[in-house]
Amino acid sequence: MTATTLFTGTATAKGGRHGHSATSDGSVSVDLGMPKNGVLEPGKTTPEHLFATGYAACFGSAVEAVGGQKKLDVSDASVTVAASLQKSDSGFSLAVKLTLKAPALSKEQAQEVIEAAHQMCPYSKATRGNIPVELAVE
Repeated sequence: MTATTLFTGTATAKGGRHGHSATSDGSVSVDLGMPKNGVLEPGKTTPEHLFATGYAACFGSAVEAVGGQKKLDVSDASVTVAASLQKSDSGFSLAVKLTLKAPALSKEQAQEVIEAAHQMCPYSKATRGNIPVELAVE
């Protein structure tokens, strides 16, 4: 099976977690920082925020696709991704908690949608087996 590239987003970072990152087309340009005592300097963001934003948007599209396939109302659904930087004896890693809020669905329907979307979403496919991803329904 041959894959067809639909879009490529390109970004360059300089200065690591205390530097700057921007996309080649200028659509994203951010100063990066590392929170101190849980507080991030105003006007800065983290790689975890950027990852969470992308994952939430991508997963939201998967929720919409699954809703359409299953003829379920996901029009008011929202996806929240909490991406955590973790440190252990073996080094740094990421963990994700993915929460689906779908007011028009029962808890069972929302659970069915989140699980199916997790199989479909490209971010979920990329992270599967690499980082812990917790699924939750609100």
